[in-house]
Amino acid sequence: MTIDALSHVEDADTLRDNRARIAARLVGRERELELTLAAVAAGRDIVLEGPPGTSKTTILRAITDEWGIPLLFVEGNADLTPAKLVGHHNPARVLREDYSPDNFVPGPLLEAMQRGGFLYIEEFNRAPEDTLNTLLTAMADRSITVPRVGRIEALPTFRVIASMNPYDNVGTTRLSTSVHDRLNRLAVDYQNAPEEEQIVTLRTGAAGPLAERMVADAVAVTRATRDHPDVRQGSSVRGAIDTTLVAERLAALRGCVDPVAAEYPELIFDAMVVALSGRIHLDEAVETTPEAVLREIWEDRFVLEPRQAAPG
Repeated sequence: MTIDALSHVEDADTLRDNRARIAARLVGRERELELTLAAVAAGRDIVLEGPPGTSKTTILRAITDEWGIPLLFVEGNADLTPAKLVGHHNPARVLREDYSPDNFVPGPLLEAMQRGGFLYIEEFNRAPEDTLNTLLTAMADRSITVPRVGRIEALPTFRVIASMNPYDNVGTTRLSTSVHDRLNRLAVDYQNAPEEEQIVTLRTGAAGPLAERMVADAVAVTRATRDHPDVRQGSSVRGAIDTTLVAERLAALRGCVDPVAAEYPELIFDAMVVALSGRIHLDEAVETTPEAVLREIWEDRFVLEPRQAAPG
């Protein structure tokens, strides 16, 4: 789909075709895709609120690929100044030539506006307030005036897309009413277990009885980190992907080829320690370690659950 074709994006058949082609690139996420696509096709900016690893970037990349426009990433943090977002004059050229539009280096905001792309700001609520305020004019007027450069008009496909993690409030700022008023919002939660197993299988290329069991176990223990009482934020599906990949290499090193072998459960625990211990964030009030929490989750999976399922 070209930028010229976007003038017809309100056509129902065109939009449905977009959705079908984009959905073919995703695992699940039908509702989230439909709502996000409807918002950006309507010309709206949107904030996607959810934990990491919930396919937010995948959805946006699929939409921009379908539309044939760029997706520009910006990390929201205290160092994201208005000048970094908008752009700056090349200091060396300024000394030689003085200020001019020719020696202005566009930042990601202007680049997205000029190329008609999506400006995707991750950890949106970590950016300084004055930087977020810089976006207000761009979102409201689809244009911005830069001193010594002039007025920059955005192409029709320009959108501001933000993401926020509701589980992490450390180092974040409260968004102003003005910013909230200019953004649509969609909550994006974790996918279900079968969808996460499908994602892990696709990302790892896991095949065969041993790999299939590794995928199921990796997803199960990863999901359990999100519900453990001592964990403030558990791991995303990326933890399950890495647990599977590490477990496969450990199995090769240790010569484990049977998913019911006696050494298999401990192999999975070792992979969990490597892949998950740095991805779980414990409650500050508890006195435990990531390894202890993972051992408890492992015991629930490999000791308690098999006994509960045993006859009698």
